[in-house]
Amino acid sequence: MAQSQKSTILFVLIVTALDTAGLGIIYPVLPQLIKDLVNTDISNAATYGGWLTFAYALMQFVFAPVLGNLSDRYGRRSVLLISLLGFAIDCLFLAFAQHIIWLFIGRFIAGIAGASYSVASACIADISTDENRTKNFGYINAAYSSGLIIGPVIGGLLGQFGTHIPFIAAAVLSFGNFIFGYFMFPETLDKKHRRKFEVKRANPFGSFKHLSKFPTVITLIIAMFFVAIAGHSMPSVWAYFTIEKFDWDTELIGYSLAFLGVLSIVVQSWLVGILAKKFGDGKMTIIGLLFSICGLLLIAFSEAEWLLFPAMMIYVIGSVQRTGFQSIITSNVAKNEQGELQGSLSSLLGLSTIIAPPLLTMIFTYFTKNENAAFYFPGAPYLVAVGLTIISLLIMIKSYKSI
Repeated sequence: MAQSQKSTILFVLIVTALDTAGLGIIYPVLPQLIKDLVNTDISNAATYGGWLTFAYALMQFVFAPVLGNLSDRYGRRSVLLISLLGFAIDCLFLAFAQHIIWLFIGRFIAGIAGASYSVASACIADISTDENRTKNFGYINAAYSSGLIIGPVIGGLLGQFGTHIPFIAAAVLSFGNFIFGYFMFPETLDKKHRRKFEVKRANPFGSFKHLSKFPTVITLIIAMFFVAIAGHSMPSVWAYFTIEKFDWDTELIGYSLAFLGVLSIVVQSWLVGILAKKFGDGKMTIIGLLFSICGLLLIAFSEAEWLLFPAMMIYVIGSVQRTGFQSIITSNVAKNEQGELQGSLSSLLGLSTIIAPPLLTMIFTYFTKNENAAFYFPGAPYLVAVGLTIISLLIMIKSYKSI
């Protein structure tokens, strides 16, 4: 790999890790902040948390294709910087929130500008070859996971000094990331590979319609959509689930998410390369989906705290499916359409986030608080996630021969 490409990948990884850290800081303390602002219990706070994520996802669903198409026209750098600055503003709204409405305003802003990961993925696609594409996507997912180590630990520790403090730290980190990107982040899309901005393609439905000319891509996008909904069971429900079932505090929640992040780094930076080389992207994706199902089942039915940690290990090994999906889909799309593709995938993830957090948190609330529920079962959202992952697995198996 040329030295310039190595430098570019390094910049992409640093930006991704710092951006994720800014997001991860807020996870351990968000339940308590919602409880304080609304004056409610943890079950109802989970429902509010789901709708906050819905607000973010709705904006991402609408605007991710716009930003993706803009990055195909004007380059990745400017769009990435806008995204980083938008998240910093979001954190300020959360930091000084005096009412639940402030949280929703902040989530709307973050959703509009929330394309950092998709643009970073487009950068990786710009500079990757068939030989190193899967490995490079593994690296960016590892960087994403490293932020999940730094962020929750900081958030859990700072949360002891007040629920607003971690959000201030996230705002500072995000703005620092913007400054770093402004001076250090290089453009990865050559002008000769740029294309005209088209309004009809800069929306989720127009973008999906354009991608329909790639039958394999559309089939895998559908499979990725179902597993993306299932994947929201961790960030959307984990804090509420562990508080309700095991009475965890913010510090322990932060450490558990950091543990998840450490595992993810090992899997994405090391195991992905081994499995892709040995089995290929298709088989690796199927193996990952099987591990995801096993991990989610263990979490759903766990009656002892210590069982959560081996369950997380199995679940994270399953995350190789995400890199497999990315690599297969990316390899089927031209270089000057990578921004549109990644924008479409972000829009897809936004759509899954519109559906998943409200759905999963309401299921959690129903089975932990509603007297009409047939039984008490905090793990219900994870069982739903199992069903969705099985659907994704069946689609992937059916599509395997055409990959």
